[in-house]
Order: sequence, then structure tokens, then C-alpha cells
Amino acid sequence: MDPAGSSKKNSYTYEDAQGIAENILARVKSRPKLAIICGSGLGKLADMVEDKEVIPYGDIPGFPVSTVPGHEGKLVFGTLSGKSVVLMQGRFHCYEGYSAQQTTLPVRVFHLMGIKTLFVTNAAGGINRGYNVGDIMVIKDHINLAGFAGVNPLVGPNDTRYGPRFPPMSRAYDLDIRKLALSLAKEMGFGDFIREGVYSALIGPNFETVSECKYLQVVGADATGMSTVPEVLVAKHCGMRVFGLSLITNIVIDEYDAESTANHEEVLQTGEMRSKDLQKLVAAIIQKLDL
Repeated sequence: MDPAGSSKKNSYTYEDAQGIAENILARVKSRPKLAIICGSGLGKLADMVEDKEVIPYGDIPGFPVSTVPGHEGKLVFGTLSGKSVVLMQGRFHCYEGYSAQQTTLPVRVFHLMGIKTLFVTNAAGGINRGYNVGDIMVIKDHINLAGFAGVNPLVGPNDTRYGPRFPPMSRAYDLDIRKLALSLAKEMGFGDFIREGVYSALIGPNFETVSECKYLQVVGADATGMSTVPEVLVAKHCGMRVFGLSLITNIVIDEYDAESTANHEEVLQTGEMRSKDLQKLVAAIIQKLDL
């Protein structure tokens, strides 16, 4: 099934992505080296961008379209902290009916547009019992549970123009940017709610069962969500630096007799509550980065 009447391709050639990149660059003056993917409820990062040039996804031939509440579906070009950037206001997910290759098409397009650094943000459920709603987690590693079941955007013929057949993922998240982010967060007075941990990715769209949450705790996950990892895999395959932040928007249910349940409205509300702090942190990191 093709979500929202978008491109019917389940995968894309190098030339497909190159054509989309050229189409986008022909519409904007900006030539950014940094891209930011905004997760559920985090699209307000774009409020800080100056000299905006905006392209709705639906206006880009061959580009997927966001179908989830909290994902506006726009590329926003401009300057942030004096640096040229492009933001994705809304991402794509396999649970929308997209293939792993479709969800990550924008990352390949970014690479062909000249992007060297990718920031990924997401809303996530807290697995670590020491986490609280509203915490911001710097991602130090991930567990690709969907990949265990064969859902991986790198499956299929490898095009060496992007990267190697077997890209290493042992240092997927840039150590220098992680250190910078933690240092700046403490300087900014965010020490009470800044964390560093491991993100796990499932397909969704259902929230996790109690037993699944207990399993994630056992295998070392600190937070869990339904995105991000496919984009990171492709970004690293293309040779990009990657930095990731998770906003803990709910604490997962890990008791069998609990009466409460997770819901998407809570995710969006927490995104609204903490969005200003997240914006300030991202802006401070970008200001310090050599792009």
C-alpha cells in the first residue's frame, strides 16, 4: 500500500536520489552542510531558523509524505546559530507503510546535496527506571531490533558510490559532538534532566507490551521508539557525522497490572513542554561546531 499517494517506488537508485537532490537545490539559495531530522512534537526547532526557505514534501517529485500527527512535512532551509542548515519537519516511518529504503531516502538525498553532519531527534519512551518524563537523552548507541527481523535500509544491492557493503556501526554517534552536548547542557543548567544512553528501535505503530519493555531493560536499552535507527544506518553508510537526541516523552509500562497506558497525545504534550530547552541546546551545539 502506498501511503498518502506518494511515490510508488519501494527502493531508489543513486540516480533517483541525485535527481531529487538537484530538484531541491534548484529551488533554494542555501547550501547547508548540516541537516536536522525533527521527531514527534519537535518540529518547533524550525522556529529558530532565520532567512527561511520552505519546501513542502508534497512539492518534491518522488519524495515521501508524512502522515503522522506532529510531523508537518516540510524541508526548512536557513541559518541557525549563524550556520547554514536544513531541517526536516517530520520524518517517515515503516509503520506508515513505507519501506526502510523509502524512510531513509531523505538521508541519501541530503548526502548528495552536500550534507556532512546529521542531527537526529526523536520522542522516546523511557526504559531506564532512573529516567523521567521531560529528560533529554544524548544517544551514545542503539539497538536495531527491527534489523534483527531483516528490516534494514542497507539490505539489497550495495552502491559503492554511497559507501561500503559492510559499514561499521560501533561508533555510529560522534563522540566529540556527544561530549560537547553534555558539557554545554551542564553549563546551561540542564544537568538535572540531561542523560546519555542507548536507544532501541522497534517498528510500531503499537506501543510496547509489558514483556517487551522488560526485555528491553534486560538487553540494555535506556529508551525506545519507532524511528531514527534506519536514518543513522544510511547516514553512516554515506560517511556522515551523526548526533542524536531523544526526548523522553513517556515512561514505558513495565508492570503487568498497571492501569495506565502509553498514548501519542502524551508524546506531543511533552514535546511542547520541553521544546524550548531542546531548541536552546541544539542551537548552542551548532554554534560551537566546525561545519
